[in-house]
Amino acid sequence: MSSTASGKNGTWRNWGGNVSARPAREVTPASVEELAAAVRRAAEDGLTVKAVGTGHSFTSIAATDGVLIRPQLLTGIRDIDRDAMTVTVEAGTPLKRLNMALAREGLSLTNMGDIMEQTVSGATSTGTHGTGRESASIAAQIKGLELVTADGTVLTCSEKENPEVFAAARIGLGALGIVTAITFAVEPVFLLTAREEPMPFDKVLAEFDQLWAENEHFEFYWFPHTGNTNTKRNNRSAGPEKPVPPVSGWFEDEFLSNGVFQVAQWVGRAAPASIPTIARISSKALSARTYTDIPYKVYTSPRRVRFVEMEYAVPRAALAETLRELKAMVDRSGLRVSFPVEVRTAPADDITLSTASGRDSAYVAVHMFKGTPYHAYFTAAERIFTAHEGRPHWGKVHTRDAEYFAGVYPRFGEFTALRDRLDPDRRFQNDYLRRVLGA
Repeated sequence: MSSTASGKNGTWRNWGGNVSARPAREVTPASVEELAAAVRRAAEDGLTVKAVGTGHSFTSIAATDGVLIRPQLLTGIRDIDRDAMTVTVEAGTPLKRLNMALAREGLSLTNMGDIMEQTVSGATSTGTHGTGRESASIAAQIKGLELVTADGTVLTCSEKENPEVFAAARIGLGALGIVTAITFAVEPVFLLTAREEPMPFDKVLAEFDQLWAENEHFEFYWFPHTGNTNTKRNNRSAGPEKPVPPVSGWFEDEFLSNGVFQVAQWVGRAAPASIPTIARISSKALSARTYTDIPYKVYTSPRRVRFVEMEYAVPRAALAETLRELKAMVDRSGLRVSFPVEVRTAPADDITLSTASGRDSAYVAVHMFKGTPYHAYFTAAERIFTAHEGRPHWGKVHTRDAEYFAGVYPRFGEFTALRDRLDPDRRFQNDYLRRVLGA
């Protein structure tokens, strides 16, 4: 159970270490039938139910004092349909296993996030995304869903079958039922060429619209206390494959990005005054590089340094202003921020509570090293994000509630009405859902 965050004496902890819970009991069902029975039994005992993936959410979205369902036996590919170009996968399957299995079959998802440790249902239920001009979040690539609802019924949905459930359940926050299987659209495996290069902060913002328009996948990292960013463009390529060489790859991805970065975080935590100097050095340590590989090897990278994160989606047109305000805030605040700020984009989608629902979006993610006080920084950042009608990532730290969400999600009422219908007794309720969806 190495991939699953957990603790001693029946205490469950998330990956970031900022959330813990003590469930009344844990169940590891080996089939959909066993899972449905566990939900019915919880109802008989008057207990709430939560399925938990790998604990990569920084919110308490998966925490429960009722029945904790661990999906690690519900894994693997059920079906590959090469005519429809879809793959149906059990909900507990880690993204890493899905990506590797698809590659062996000569297939790939179109877009993905920047890590692949999470389960497919955990990642999609919280709205996990990468960056893309036309291609959207992992949930937006879903073609069908199977979920166990509060009364133990197994419900399937797609654009044609139960479409109103499909509209919401692709990013269902665990509020509508427990997802047991997901059908994703896939395509023949392709090559991506990644171009990483440093660029001044002001230049990235001045040219952002052009950089966004010219690249299929554009993202950048800004190092607070500096005027430096590292940009990354991923575009489809005719090849040939030219992976990152093992030695330089180890040096850049493991030694610099994980090893030295970890030490820098320890030094910064012990001596915050050193952080601006460390930031200037580390923002210059990464040199430009280009490589070509299959998608999951380009989109994702190992993240071994533990952190806590807040991420907001703002309208794409508001990105430059949002970032300038963030930089001005950090510069005048006396805060010492040792983690880069990550910026990505997504096109508008049609999922009820997707952070990109109905609007072209830019994502700004702020991080703090695990164990350092993040409250002052996140509070100040959140003030800026909410002033731009930002929508927080459902699995990352935020302080918003149902009243706020009703204002920034035009279809919020559609989701809560569906929840009233599918889970009238709030079998899947927890403190987090009570706050973000209302009681």
